[in-house]
Amino acid sequence: MRVLITGGAGLVGSHAAEYYAKKKNKVIVLDNLMRSSLFGYDKASVEYNWNYLKKFKNIKCIKGDVRSERDVKKALGTGVDAVIHTAGQPGVPSSVRAPREDFSINAYGTLNVLECTRKISPKAAVVYCSTNKVFGENVDKIPLIKKAKRYIYKGKKGVDEKMLTDLTGHTPYGVSKLVGDLYTQEYAHIYGMRTCVFRMSCIYGVRQFGFEDQGWVAWFVIANLFNKPITIFGDGRQVRDLLYAQDLVRAYDKFIQSKKQSELFNIGGGVKNTRSLLEFIEDLESLTGKKTKVKFSKWRPSDQKVYITDTRKVEKALSWKTEIDVKEGIARLIDWVKQNRKFFS
Repeated sequence: MRVLITGGAGLVGSHAAEYYAKKKNKVIVLDNLMRSSLFGYDKASVEYNWNYLKKFKNIKCIKGDVRSERDVKKALGTGVDAVIHTAGQPGVPSSVRAPREDFSINAYGTLNVLECTRKISPKAAVVYCSTNKVFGENVDKIPLIKKAKRYIYKGKKGVDEKMLTDLTGHTPYGVSKLVGDLYTQEYAHIYGMRTCVFRMSCIYGVRQFGFEDQGWVAWFVIANLFNKPITIFGDGRQVRDLLYAQDLVRAYDKFIQSKKQSELFNIGGGVKNTRSLLEFIEDLESLTGKKTKVKFSKWRPSDQKVYITDTRKVEKALSWKTEIDVKEGIARLIDWVKQNRKFFS
């Protein structure tokens, strides 16, 4: 099988590339390596993953941009069996600062990938990495109960696929990702392509270069290990369900290997893998033996207080479930950061 992975040097993309390479598939990775510059980082981040993937003889790395028809067609070559579209501008604050660039990457870039794939490999399975941010502030309409260290949903376990995406604020990031989300669904409806949208919760794992603006799990680990201050926007009781990248990629593959034509799934760690920020810091400190420097600031606009995925649909449809729990995942990430301290200290 030939698999194209856009944004293949990012967290999710690099895990997908590694997964398929280890299964002896031909993997093409397309990435423009601009993540560090997006977040003003002066050290290698995606460049590390880019070089890591080069050790696999069956991975071909192409430097290019999903907004370029020429670059995407070059990556598709004579055709592929699957496209996993992970490339994107991933930061909410970044989207507020630069909405034009956010739109061009997330919305137009997705349309370009879909259209190029339709022309060259119309029978390929296409996976789109969407986000829970497409639901915007509608999530905050779920009543909450305030506990000592977390908020919990009142009368609801998690957010399912019936949650509305309209009539609410999203942030530019949420809007641009929703555009790509809808186009991916539409290409299945109008052109008969095989597509699957995964609306993802908090994804984390090794080879994640976290910043305050994006990738908070890795950022908290890095800050704890290297005595950097963390700012919590709000009271720290906000909750997310955490999903290890390796588990996410297994779900992608289960769709690709299935005979399903068009699907949309909410995916995350689910109810069993939730943490508030305060609880996460407690776990982190127990694993590292180090205290975390924490300060608090005002809530950020459109920052969901609680997001927990209802994973029942994806579990049933794809016979999928999580395998790596939060504490094991955090421990793996801690070990990886320690082994690569030159990128963080």
